[in-house]
Amino acid sequence: MNGSIRIIGGKWRGRKLPVLNKQGLRPTTDRVKETLYNWLMPVIHSSECLDCFSGSGSLGFEAASRGAQSVTLLEKDKQTAQLLIKNTQLLASTAIDVYPTDTLQWLNRSAYKQFDIVFIDPPFHQALVAKTISQLEENGWLKPSAYIYIETEINYNVMNDIPCNWYLHREKTAGQVHSYLFIREDV
Repeated sequence: MNGSIRIIGGKWRGRKLPVLNKQGLRPTTDRVKETLYNWLMPVIHSSECLDCFSGSGSLGFEAASRGAQSVTLLEKDKQTAQLLIKNTQLLASTAIDVYPTDTLQWLNRSAYKQFDIVFIDPPFHQALVAKTISQLEENGWLKPSAYIYIETEINYNVMNDIPCNWYLHREKTAGQVHSYLFIREDV
């Protein structure tokens, strides 16, 4: 363990959780997280959330702290997934489920449930955003008016990957990261 994330709002506000120091692991900064959760404030309570590339769990743990009904964390790296499970146990949360799995494989099947809010914050420079968006839509993982948060490297043009029934609700650039919040319209 070389670091920690801090939950900035909700019932676990101020709580720090350990994070592995691994190549490519970029916990969402408190500043970006605060902006995102200001955007999501009207819809986070009682929502069902999916964190596609959980990493540190920063976005998912924050959602659970702020009243999400359920949070599904997907993480491919076994060590990182084990730490997510331990952190879930530390919080004694029954709202969080951790799946040590490859996100694209997990999404590549018909949905067994649909999500209100989805976080897509994959490792940079690996062309994962477009495939993730495509599988979310094609396999029925999104509720009709779902909110989709996407975090990309600053030079990636996510707009080329966005379905025509998603509209841009908010966006922000902070350092080398570009953040987008889309709302899906029922088709």
